[in-house]
Amino acid sequence: MTSELCNTNRFHLKAGEAADGPYELAIAPETAGWGYSSLRVLRLPPGGSHTFRAGDSEWIVLPLNGGCTVTADGGAVIELAGREDVFSGVTDFAYVPRDAEVEIGSAAGGRFALTGARCTRRLPARYGPAGKVPVELRGTGSCSRQVNNFGAAGVFECDKLIAVEVLTPGGNWSSYPPHKHDECRPGEESELEEIYYFEIASAHGTEGLGYQRVSPSGNGRGTDVLAEVRSGDAVLIPDGWHGPSIAAPGHTMYYLNVMAGPGEERAWLICDHPDHGWIRGTWPDRPVDPRLPLYEASAGDPR
Repeated sequence: MTSELCNTNRFHLKAGEAADGPYELAIAPETAGWGYSSLRVLRLPPGGSHTFRAGDSEWIVLPLNGGCTVTADGGAVIELAGREDVFSGVTDFAYVPRDAEVEIGSAAGGRFALTGARCTRRLPARYGPAGKVPVELRGTGSCSRQVNNFGAAGVFECDKLIAVEVLTPGGNWSSYPPHKHDECRPGEESELEEIYYFEIASAHGTEGLGYQRVSPSGNGRGTDVLAEVRSGDAVLIPDGWHGPSIAAPGHTMYYLNVMAGPGEERAWLICDHPDHGWIRGTWPDRPVDPRLPLYEASAGDPR
C-alpha cells in the first residue's frame, strides 16, 4: 500500500481503490495523512480466518454481514452472532486492545469492519452485546435518521475510539445541519478525524447511490468534497463542515462513522454551521419519519 491514498479527490475513496491484501478497504493514519483514525473492511470466505497485530491502536470488530469468532492474544474466544446485513439489525461486536495479536475466523464467511484508533491505554478485550446497543432516532421529517451507538462515548469504554452506525431512509438528509469537530475547544468542540464508510441498499435491481458534502471551515486542510457515493466507498474528513449525507429516493443509506483525535477527553462535541443550525429548531414541530426505526436492538446475549 502506498504512503498516500491516491485519487482525483483523495478524500473520496471509491470501492476498491484503497484495497490492500485481504482488506477490501484499508485506511490507516499513515495513508490518510492524519494521526489517529483507522478502518479496515475484511472479507472472509466460509471457513476462512485472518490474523493481524493491533499495534498501537485499539480495535472494534463489527460484523457487516455474517458472524465470526475473535481471539485476542490466544485467550478467550469471543463469539459474534453477527447479522444478515447492515439493513437488517443491530449486531454484537468485539473490542480488542492495542498490542494484541488478533485472529478472526468465520465458519460461514462474511464481511467485517475493523474500526481502529491509535491510543495510549491498554483496555481488556470485551464482548459488546447487540441488546445493549442504544438505538437513537435523530432529527424529524426529511432529516430523520437512525443511529446505532455501539461505540459512542459514554456508551462503550474505549481509550480514543468513537464509532457509530447511521441509517438514513431514501430521500432523507442526515449529517444535517452541517457540523464540524476540527478544533479543541473544551466543553464546546472536540478535535476528531472522521471516516465515513457507505453501503447503499439496492432497489428494483438498481444499485443505490447517495451524496456526501464536506466544505472548508477555515481550519486544517480546507477539505472540500462533493461526492456521489456507492456501496464500499469511503470519505475522509480531517476537517471541515460535513453534511449533508443525502440518500437517493428509494435507497436506504448506511454509513459507519469512525472518529478519534488528540483530546484528553473522549467526547463527540460538535459545532453546527452558523447558516444552517436553525433547522434544529423546526424539528419539534414535525414527526419522525414513520419508516424509522428500521429495526430495534435485539435482546441478544446478556453478557
